[in-house]
Amino acid sequence: MITKYYDSDCNLGLLDGKTVAVIGFGSQGHAHSENLAESGVNVVVGLRPDSGHMPKAQAFAAEHKNFKVLPVAEAAKAGDLIMMLVPDELCPDVYYKEVAPYMTPGKVLMFAHGFNIHFNCIQAPKDCDVIMVAPKGPGHTVRSQYVAGKGVPSLIAVHQDCSGLAKQYALAYASGIGAGRAGILETTFREETETDLFGEQCVLCGGVTELMKAGFETLVEAGYAPEMAYFECIHEMKLIVDLINEGGFAKMRYSISNTAEYGDYRTGKRLITDETRKEMKKVLTEIQDGTFASEFIQEFSSGRKVKFLATRRRESEHQLEKTGAELRQMMSWLKK
Repeated sequence: MITKYYDSDCNLGLLDGKTVAVIGFGSQGHAHSENLAESGVNVVVGLRPDSGHMPKAQAFAAEHKNFKVLPVAEAAKAGDLIMMLVPDELCPDVYYKEVAPYMTPGKVLMFAHGFNIHFNCIQAPKDCDVIMVAPKGPGHTVRSQYVAGKGVPSLIAVHQDCSGLAKQYALAYASGIGAGRAGILETTFREETETDLFGEQCVLCGGVTELMKAGFETLVEAGYAPEMAYFECIHEMKLIVDLINEGGFAKMRYSISNTAEYGDYRTGKRLITDETRKEMKKVLTEIQDGTFASEFIQEFSSGRKVKFLATRRRESEHQLEKTGAELRQMMSWLKK
């Protein structure tokens, strides 16, 4: 059982007199930095001068004296704790060019995902703490829940503890972004990285999208209207996931029809077979032994031209995308 921590277990005062540098102002970056500033922490945000996020960051800075926007290198130099919130594939380049020169002894290097540390893409100085604070929700939710006086649960992990205070720093930071209101769970860089990648590939993204696409194609190939196939195999997925999110499988099964629940029990294991589970274990092994990380790094270092962009383009041209776009035009609640 993982131990849970709350605000009462955190010492936000540990950040008094220190400056937190948040590198990046995207989904997570804006939420972390804004929440920390409103928790009373001195924050500097590191951005490229031409960043599209610059206007929003500067607007927030104009209203908060303890919040500044600086070039990445200057932010890294000013920060006592430096949180890297740029995409995994860009992180090593940004770190080594603009952050590493300012990782002086005693500083704290932070991440919201363990990928670059776990797979040795970034090797931090031995005289610095290395920790992770990873909210289990998108940035806009981390921000909106904080504003509402609530919080999003977060993971923390310690990779390197030179000060003897690494875990305390992680708890303080997590509290500052609001996670202590909901609960903070301790894990490791390895566990967070490998479970996150596995979940994305086998269930949340790779598994679910391929299942929905296969269902759509099966119905269309059998002569059913694409619109019907889209409604039944793709559109209604949100209904099911929302119910599971609110109350687990039990609430979902309580809420659906008896016909649907019976079909659930009868058919699920015919689709997720022993062969499927064997393939899941193979995927997990490829994550654990670094095969996936190596492939991912190679793909992005080559400009994403071998597989990534070609696959994205091919998937965007699938019949289900056109069908879905047409049906969404009928749904006023989805329109901005």
